[in-house]
Amino acid sequence: MAISQSAPAMSGAVHRALRIGVVTAFPPGRNSLNEFGLHLVRHLSRLPEVGEVVVYSDRTDAGAPEPMPKVSFRPCWRFNDPANVLRVPREISRSGPDAVLLNLQFASFGDKRVPGALGLLIPALLRARSVPTLLVLHNLADNVDMKDAGFAGSAITARFLTFAGRVLTRCLLRADLVALTIPRYVEFLRSSYGAENAILAPHGSFEDVATPSFTVPPGRRTITAFGKWGTYKTVDMLVAAYQELLRRGYDDLRLVLAGTDSPNSGGYMSAAAARYADVPHVEFPGYIAEDQVAGMFLAASVVAFPYTSTTGSSGVLHQAGEYGRAVVLPQIGDLVDVIEEEGFRGVYFAPGDPISLADALAEVLDDHVKRTALGRRNFAAATGIPMSEVVQWHLAHIERLLERRARR
Repeated sequence: MAISQSAPAMSGAVHRALRIGVVTAFPPGRNSLNEFGLHLVRHLSRLPEVGEVVVYSDRTDAGAPEPMPKVSFRPCWRFNDPANVLRVPREISRSGPDAVLLNLQFASFGDKRVPGALGLLIPALLRARSVPTLLVLHNLADNVDMKDAGFAGSAITARFLTFAGRVLTRCLLRADLVALTIPRYVEFLRSSYGAENAILAPHGSFEDVATPSFTVPPGRRTITAFGKWGTYKTVDMLVAAYQELLRRGYDDLRLVLAGTDSPNSGGYMSAAAARYADVPHVEFPGYIAEDQVAGMFLAASVVAFPYTSTTGSSGVLHQAGEYGRAVVLPQIGDLVDVIEEEGFRGVYFAPGDPISLADALAEVLDDHVKRTALGRRNFAAATGIPMSEVVQWHLAHIERLLERRARR
């Protein structure tokens, strides 16, 4: 998809430099979408049409964000705080940006039902206050298995939460524009909700990266997995698949399980590290800082996604692609179609089956030609449209919103 096919032309009607607000999780905090928020803000601030980016970030115990040119920070919300629904709009009213871009998924403001749901009312409240809003939405409640993702303990609760999710989706659609990175999500919102304001936006590669090496680095061949663990992303099946490969005689492997607990699963990774302490060459490096991400992916022979369900487009998949890595993926529902719509390819395994996962890993590890081809294909998919172009697309839509407001 080329941006020019769906983005409005940049208009000369907006002459002054704009102040763009961005509601997002942000490093050094570790809440969901923090890295996407970092790159979104970084590239927005580099546009000559933008005079300042005002970041309404999460308050965490990790400290203040690193200073950035043309960027000011107003930490004004906390994960699982029900008062976020009041604090964020109030801070936006005080600072008065020209427009607000929100970088959200359904659990952005909390994994507890009430604060999580209340936070998702913020776009509608901003719209009610006549603040021009563009929402970048990374998943849909309709496509989330509520029980598997850790939000519901029973099938009845899961059905209730799916219904509540549909209500919240309608609230989110009160934003002026709702941008999604997957074409079928746009089509779904338009057909199921009548959402004419649902639009397609590329995910974008985080950086203008140089072509990586597609060869396996020397030493032990590394199977890498990366994420927030404990709900629909679990390490147990991958460890079982790794142990199966060891039994088959693969004696030059190591397994790197990077990342932290899901907000719904506190203590999961420390328990897993203790549980698998005797399995040879299994590493739990924990949180991976931004400046360590490249090294982690480039050291991988294959990146595994031991998921049992999915909540939308995967930022980890995009990062694996940026570094030219082959991937193994679960064959879940329409996940394969969603991934391949974005241009990615992988070797697929039956979800929940460690033998099938071991077979998929072996297929990549043993076939140099296939591994390289998959890495090149994923690199092309991930870097086809850089974030520097995606933010121009977002700004063009914001300018059009402002022009419409000015004509009223």
